[in-house]
Amino acid sequence: MNNVSEYFAADHDRLDALFADFQRLKRADFAAAKEKFKAFLKGLTRHIVWEEDVLFPAFEEKTGMRGMGPTEVMRREHRMIKGRLDAIHDKVRAADPNSDEDERALLELLSAHNMKEESILYPAIDRGLEAGGLADIQRALEAIPEQRYACCCHAADAA
Repeated sequence: MNNVSEYFAADHDRLDALFADFQRLKRADFAAAKEKFKAFLKGLTRHIVWEEDVLFPAFEEKTGMRGMGPTEVMRREHRMIKGRLDAIHDKVRAADPNSDEDERALLELLSAHNMKEESILYPAIDRGLEAGGLADIQRALEAIPEQRYACCCHAADAA
């Protein structure tokens, strides 16, 4: 990890590609699409856990902005994202490819959300890091147990 901005923006790009693959495949090869969605769901859930458990507290500690400010906005948006994600997940579990409306809504949310994180929040975190801070963040991310972001799709093959 060179910095928070690069690392998390690259994860956004990776997740975007998985979701685009899901959309491309869902009507042609639902089994393959389902695998892409499962990877996307787990990855996005992990990304949110990483932010809420590690990045946001680091920002709040440095700035004193707890319960307000950009991290509170991001948490609210995470809840909205999770709602759309759950709706799509329900369709995937039912092998129903007709999730276009929820997908559009999710992509609109993610686009605006990611832009704010990449242009405001991540650079602010990078600027506020002291010597060794980046290594501390990376260790904290690696220490989060997978159970914190495992989804039903990852217990056996439940999706």
